[in-house]
Amino acid sequence: MKKSFVFLTSLFILLSLCFISCSKKNSASSTNEEKEVKQETETKEITVYTYDSFISEWGPGPEIARLFTEKTGISVNWVDCGDGAQILSKALAEKSDPQSDVILGLDNNLSFKAREADLLEAYKPAGIENLIEGLEAALGGDWILTPFDYSHFAMIWDSECSLGKPESLADLVRDEFKGKVILMDPRTSTPGLGFAAWTYAVFGENYTKYWKDLKKSILTMSPGWSSGYGLFTKGEAPLVSSYTTSPAYHVEYGEGDRFQALMFIDGHVEQVEGAGITKGTKNMKAAKAFIDFLVSTPAQNAIPLTQWMFPANKNVELPESYKTAAPVPEKTLSYDATKLDEVVSEIMKILND
Repeated sequence: MKKSFVFLTSLFILLSLCFISCSKKNSASSTNEEKEVKQETETKEITVYTYDSFISEWGPGPEIARLFTEKTGISVNWVDCGDGAQILSKALAEKSDPQSDVILGLDNNLSFKAREADLLEAYKPAGIENLIEGLEAALGGDWILTPFDYSHFAMIWDSECSLGKPESLADLVRDEFKGKVILMDPRTSTPGLGFAAWTYAVFGENYTKYWKDLKKSILTMSPGWSSGYGLFTKGEAPLVSSYTTSPAYHVEYGEGDRFQALMFIDGHVEQVEGAGITKGTKNMKAAKAFIDFLVSTPAQNAIPLTQWMFPANKNVELPESYKTAAPVPEKTLSYDATKLDEVVSEIMKILND
């Protein structure tokens, strides 16, 4: 009887252990399956907020997306937000329920706003040793934004016009340039904001007087770079605010050196564009993979002849057109980007008066 009791007790314990073991295995298997399903969902597609020219048929977006999908199997859903400032506005409006995974196109004039709003997740991508030194510092140095391209702002001049060549920002207010300058809206466009920053860097607190004098020279202020530069190339005005790298496009496609980036005696301000991971994204792994790829040589090779900016990756070989038509200013100006909201507000009051 005692032996039977011992046998039955042992059998009961053994069966219990088997049941627990099987339950744990089933539970572990279920957990692994859930992780696999989650991983599959996580890496199927990412949504990237950016600006119109980046994802146009002639921009770098389509090629970068193709190469990224080819490498990772992850597709890219581009969302055109208009221009840089509009990207930030849309992301801020959705902060409590983010709809993007990556934000691409914020620059050194907007990075502090993204930082103050706690909008982006800090991430130091693979391959940062290949980035040009100093670009990340322009974006704050904390890796909420990773630089992918850069250039200096400049006035582009149509050398076939009958007007003289301005040599400084102050020259633009001369009577001969009345209605001859195309600018972009600093409230919606990063090039527009860059030009406002340029005037602030040169004239300091006297920028309001400068804009009062400049007002008569402005033909129009377009909402974004694409529309403004398009008006310039159609001959609507002989001067447009753009980048030192813009003339490389015209040289590359056989248009010669008609359109020239003017090197002003004032010096120039630099734009560094970055991409960052949206805080709260449900696709963190895929978003990190995209940032890693964006600064890699294959993706960066697409920048010069589509984005018409200098690539952030120092290993990219620049085309000949950059060597002949993309001058680098001798003097880069500094300024306090946190003051630009006030600067823009005052500028718009002047222009709307």
